[in-house]
Amino acid sequence: MHRRDFLRQANWLAASMAWQQVFAREPARAVQATRAAWLAWQAPPEVFALGVASGDPGPGSVVLWTRLAPKPLQPEGGMPDHPVAVTWFVSRDERGLDVVQSGEVVTDTARAHSVHVEVKGLAGAATYHYGFVAGGVRSPVGRTRTAPMPQQEVPRLRLALASCQHYEQGAYTAHRDIARQDLDVVVFVGDYIYEGPAHHRRRRRAHPIDVEALEFSLPAYRMHHASYKLDPDLRASHAAHPWLMVWDDHEVFNDYDGQSAEDWTPEQFLQVRARAYQAYFEHTPLSPTRAPVAGHSPFHALRPWGRLATFWLLDTRQFRAPQPCHDVVHAPYRGRLLWRCDAAQTAARSLLGSAQEHWLADTLATSQSAWRLIVQTTQLSPGGFGTPWGPLAYADGWDAFPQARERLMRAIAEPRVPDVVVLGGDVHRHVAANLRLRPGDVASPIVASEFVTSSISSQGLSELLTAWMKRSNPDMLHARSDERGYALIDVDPQRVLCEFRATPHPVRADSIFHAQARYEVRRGVPGPQRVLAAHAVNVPASEPPAT
Repeated sequence: MHRRDFLRQANWLAASMAWQQVFAREPARAVQATRAAWLAWQAPPEVFALGVASGDPGPGSVVLWTRLAPKPLQPEGGMPDHPVAVTWFVSRDERGLDVVQSGEVVTDTARAHSVHVEVKGLAGAATYHYGFVAGGVRSPVGRTRTAPMPQQEVPRLRLALASCQHYEQGAYTAHRDIARQDLDVVVFVGDYIYEGPAHHRRRRRAHPIDVEALEFSLPAYRMHHASYKLDPDLRASHAAHPWLMVWDDHEVFNDYDGQSAEDWTPEQFLQVRARAYQAYFEHTPLSPTRAPVAGHSPFHALRPWGRLATFWLLDTRQFRAPQPCHDVVHAPYRGRLLWRCDAAQTAARSLLGSAQEHWLADTLATSQSAWRLIVQTTQLSPGGFGTPWGPLAYADGWDAFPQARERLMRAIAEPRVPDVVVLGGDVHRHVAANLRLRPGDVASPIVASEFVTSSISSQGLSELLTAWMKRSNPDMLHARSDERGYALIDVDPQRVLCEFRATPHPVRADSIFHAQARYEVRRGVPGPQRVLAAHAVNVPASEPPAT
């Protein structure tokens, strides 16, 4: 049997088994009649209005995503209340003629007619194109890329680091810039949606739905995600590159801690969180291994990139301890500041939870990669404000977990884990910083490096407050909050080069991005160093793939 015939027969068998599970409880005659009627369903032309995406690239594998929703701003997306068969394909060309794998899956209302296909057996470090067909309608074609095989030598890894895209606070022009870049992967570090409306003074464009009227129900979260996906620049960014993703708070509720949040009892909030987690998975290209089960998710993960690098994807929300010291100072950026809060120093407090802390320390110590890239949601280096009466610390970040941060630094320093670069977002500013064994102590050795991206659209601090913060924290080598954007990062065996791409706030549809600053980390030398433009490697952007 030829390979293509074998794949066709295997795909038919897999689809048949899926249909059997759907109809297992119905009489045989009813099964045939119902199955025939449902297979005859014809999709509206706009059934793929939310586009296509890929993510969680592994060695020779990738996850393909779409969601059938011809009317995405309705609770059920305008889909019929029955299962639908979706055909998928992966090809070497964007026209879908040189197909290397294909198959059929069944989706239904329980998963909002979303589709997650984990395709394995592909070549490592290879570019592919993919698409879907449902009800006689073909989707746009996306472009994706697999990770290299475990022992594969890789000359370069190029990624975009992005975060914080409040729909109402600016256009997604940064995603248009990302879509045009020649990238291996987009690393998105949280706040994919914002669960609440922007303050009226910060609104730069109208939201497609009335966010203030939404309740924290599963249909509401689904409509919220769908409204973001209707942005053409965000869809283009997804269609152009595979994504690696971690979540932060706004995908659920602002500043939530593990199992608690303001205005909710723990029982109520866990129900809200379960709905938000489900909707998040339904709208993102995550591996099924990271899917939530009974309201909980095995979310943290390792993603190797050949011998060049390994990504640690961390969950900084699901297991974090509650915020201490309720008599907090309200900050101008809607967060909170802690002042003289002894409870924050408690050793048992953790941002990651003890199990994830141990997993991170163990896997860092045994890693053989040239570079170790820790992907988490916020700024790890100190970022408080110094005052004559003691520092003010951000209550929703690592500054409120000083003992947990020191444990992480010891996990890097004591086994002498080299070449660690921490990637973060959340704080709406571009940051390059030293990471020391004892954070904030300039006499302590530098053991790792940090790059934090600004926001796609969300407003940052004033430059006055940012300058105060920078004076208070000498390890913040670069910090600017006045511009929005993302970080373009090149990794090769000898260095990590970070270019902070930026444009003034608010981001407009015609905004132009420039290089705000460039920093590099040299192999074996922790700590970012400023790079002059003449010494930076400038790889030209490529045109986005046809979709």
